[in-house]
Amino acid sequence: MKAFVFPGQGAQFTGMGKDLYESNATAKELFEKANEILGFRITDIMFEGTAEDLKQTKVTQPAVFLHSVITAICLGDEFQPDMVGGHSLGEFSALAASGALKFEDALRLVHARALAMQKACDVVPGGMAAIIGLPDEQIERICAEISTEEKPVVCANYNNPGQLVISGNKEAVELACEKCKEAGAKRALPLPVGGAFHSPLMQPAKEELEKAIAETEFMAPMCPVYQNVDGKAHTDANEIKQNLIAQLTASVRWTQEVQNMLAAGATEFTECGPGKALQGMISKIAKGLDVTIQGV
Repeated sequence: MKAFVFPGQGAQFTGMGKDLYESNATAKELFEKANEILGFRITDIMFEGTAEDLKQTKVTQPAVFLHSVITAICLGDEFQPDMVGGHSLGEFSALAASGALKFEDALRLVHARALAMQKACDVVPGGMAAIIGLPDEQIERICAEISTEEKPVVCANYNNPGQLVISGNKEAVELACEKCKEAGAKRALPLPVGGAFHSPLMQPAKEELEKAIAETEFMAPMCPVYQNVDGKAHTDANEIKQNLIAQLTASVRWTQEVQNMLAAGATEFTECGPGKALQGMISKIAKGLDVTIQGV
């Protein structure tokens, strides 16, 4: 069974999508439509901008989404998924590619999400850090001991066994990093991000995005969509919508999501979009299993 997966923020690179734009008429039309919807020429930044230009959340999120979804559309008949999933932002790409959202509606939601998250980051500064080489349960326990309502720190991204990202108040994240190192973590690396994604500090962004999602039409996807909040398969449009709203402040349960795809019979994973981050994560989760992992 074929699973198509879509990357999140951090997968961007200068020149992304340029080959598609120049070689495929459908891709060019969709990129130009995106420029019109967004109100600025995101293609100029994607194709010629600096790494710094691409790091802006309002640019990064729609850029990664566009590259991912347009790549899937250009696959034509080769895009025949039995299941789809996406990492954080990538879930929007998965929903658009599987027909749960129209391309235009999904892009508008991604843009609204990016602006809302940027605003939340500006109001309440936060941070994230990757913890390597410590069991999930131990990191969860450390975060629970440190976290308070005023200074929260939570497990944000369950990327693969032995790699978990924490998120929250900067001081709390720094303290959690120290405690994780003391507990035997191989590394505790602060991430170069603008805020505390997938933590309670994203509550204002969640409320803002909820309004936009409520006004958007969701449809039944062509195949099950595995979602971040619970790692499970969903086909009901209303369930998908509610899970997408919850996603901004909830953990990305990527390890569980891939494990559930494997349990459902996935034998071939294709990362659709920029970068190879998901291929690396999936190879660690599916270690020892006869699974094909590739990019497109």
